[in-house]
Amino acid sequence: MQATHASETYNDRVVRQFSIATVIWGLVGMVAGVFIAAQLLWPALNFDLPWLSYGRLRPLHTNAVIFAFGGSALMGTSFYVVQRTCHTRLFSDGLAAFVFWGWQLVILLAAISLPMGWTQGKEYAELEWPIDLLIAVVWVAYAVVFFGTIIKRRVPHIFVANWFYGAFILTVAVLHIVNSAALPAGPTKSYSAYAGAVDAMVQWWY
Repeated sequence: MQATHASETYNDRVVRQFSIATVIWGLVGMVAGVFIAAQLLWPALNFDLPWLSYGRLRPLHTNAVIFAFGGSALMGTSFYVVQRTCHTRLFSDGLAAFVFWGWQLVILLAAISLPMGWTQGKEYAELEWPIDLLIAVVWVAYAVVFFGTIIKRRVPHIFVANWFYGAFILTVAVLHIVNSAALPAGPTKSYSAYAGAVDAMVQWWY
């Protein structure tokens, strides 16, 4: 009876989706890491194909582990925790679904663009401006769902876990928007909004 009540009260569908995505992208990221590690010992494993070169696959590996695996895990767990600790369903099921599918689209676009060499050349912030814009839109939607759920909570206090998740959401938003600011020079090319040492300092602040 309790399980039935929980399924009616909470949106566990998006949590399950993020959980499955976390496992899949974790495996993909680790396989990519093993492959590029093997290339250090056997350079011929790039097969003289530019999209299999170490320089292009290494960003794919880091983005897969950090954003695809880690991002999906954090989003999924935050949606699970905020519902249980606030004793209420997510602020918007439709927006939560958009967050999931939008984030998966970001990952797929990264998996296509990085091996093609379409990058800004910034470590951990390689993705070009169209994908950066999509990330910003998805992240704002994510923030709306999370903080909207807290606002409609049925308990007077906010559990400490939600403070940490909230801080993570706001911090990543600031880091992404500031560090990824760029001047587009085409659909697959852009230049940083900052110059020289300032660009380097902003990048490593990120």
